[in-house]
Amino acid sequence: MKQNVVAVVGPTAVGKTKLSIEIAKSFHGEVISGDSMQVYQGMDIGTAKITNTQMQGIPHYMLDIKKPDEAFSVADYQTYVQQYIDQISGNSHLPIIAGGSGLYIQAALYNYNFSEQRRDKQLTEQLEKVIQTEGPYTLHNYLKKVDPEQAKKIHPNNHRRLIRAIEIYETTGKTMSGNTREQGQSPFNPVFIGLEMERQLLYHRINERVDRMMEQGLLEEVKNLYSLGFENEQSMRGIGYKEFIPYLKGEQSLEASIDVLKRNSRRFAKRQYTWFKNKMNVHWYTVTPDSIDEKFRTILNDLAGILEEK
Repeated sequence: MKQNVVAVVGPTAVGKTKLSIEIAKSFHGEVISGDSMQVYQGMDIGTAKITNTQMQGIPHYMLDIKKPDEAFSVADYQTYVQQYIDQISGNSHLPIIAGGSGLYIQAALYNYNFSEQRRDKQLTEQLEKVIQTEGPYTLHNYLKKVDPEQAKKIHPNNHRRLIRAIEIYETTGKTMSGNTREQGQSPFNPVFIGLEMERQLLYHRINERVDRMMEQGLLEEVKNLYSLGFENEQSMRGIGYKEFIPYLKGEQSLEASIDVLKRNSRRFAKRQYTWFKNKMNVHWYTVTPDSIDEKFRTILNDLAGILEEK
């Protein structure tokens, strides 16, 4: 019998964290973060990581498991989360994934086939030498030829992902795009609950959240990570962190950096919404700041019926 898993999805700042707690309290649940950035230690404010107080005693997973200079992939996320789902279900509790990283959540809940090929150390060294001597664009242009879809997703300066995409092609004859597209039946019974909000309301809420993050010390958080030498790490390319690097280098005003962060967050929300609309079978609920508690009661009632049918 397949295990039930509830996934709370939707754009940033819409109320996913709060809803996941309400579901957990109502259905004896435990929460797994569905945010690819919350795995990093010391990156709390910029990722809107849930606090111990907000958890209300509900167990949470996939938080603070990596240092900011450690790599973390979709395949890593899939492995961790599937183990946690088994563990939570084994304790007769309901696994709840809450977050906005669509590809990560989808990979965890469906049988994406990531390449099992181990890293080829010799090939890795060869590719690294090409970057050192010729720059990353030589490899990026090659990736455009063999896997144009993946090339669009990988910035030339993201050397780690660039090398890995070429490695997969060279060692398996398959593209990274082809690997991540292979999706089978879910090994679980996933139920997707989506929150959406009228766009201007959501954008206002996002802007307010950024202002609140600044008050909570986001700039100090980024400064600390920058001073520790993490500027070029994968973790620092996340929204909430990369926007302040030009300011710390004296290339941009703080006000401009905050404006860029708000703009990037709004654009990200739009991409999240599009992803979940197109990729997953989601039960959508429209909320407003004033009606959110009332709507949560409706969701809990609906979810009880859905889970009974599973």
